[in-house]
Amino acid sequence: MNTDTKFIHVAVCGAHMSGLPLNPQLVALGGEFVTKAETAAQYRLYALNGFNPARPGLLRVKNDGAAIELEIWKLPIEKYGMFVASVPSPLGFGTLEISDGSHVQGFLCEAYATLDATDISHHKGWKHYITHQ
Repeated sequence: MNTDTKFIHVAVCGAHMSGLPLNPQLVALGGEFVTKAETAAQYRLYALNGFNPARPGLLRVKNDGAAIELEIWKLPIEKYGMFVASVPSPLGFGTLEISDGSHVQGFLCEAYATLDATDISHHKGWKHYITHQ
């Protein structure tokens, strides 16, 4: 997906999406919106507890996965480390599989944090969830 070596494509699926509270952080680092996409149907999305602003956790699963909407942004490669370092636990970064079979770096969540979280996968994405609360 990413052919420009000066940038890295980053998938966001929560508060960093366009129009949401943490999007200015991404823009301030030189992030530019590329496209909307969805994951392969191998993920679950959870509303995590204890975050302000509210944030989801994306977890890859072996069974009963769903395709989750996300946005792909391009970020200058020299800013990527700063962006990743700003992400609080239990969130982190890893390789996500997109519905077209390609892969991109993006937000993931440690499994333990989903044990007391609400599974919102049936909403198919964070923006759908927050508009239907």
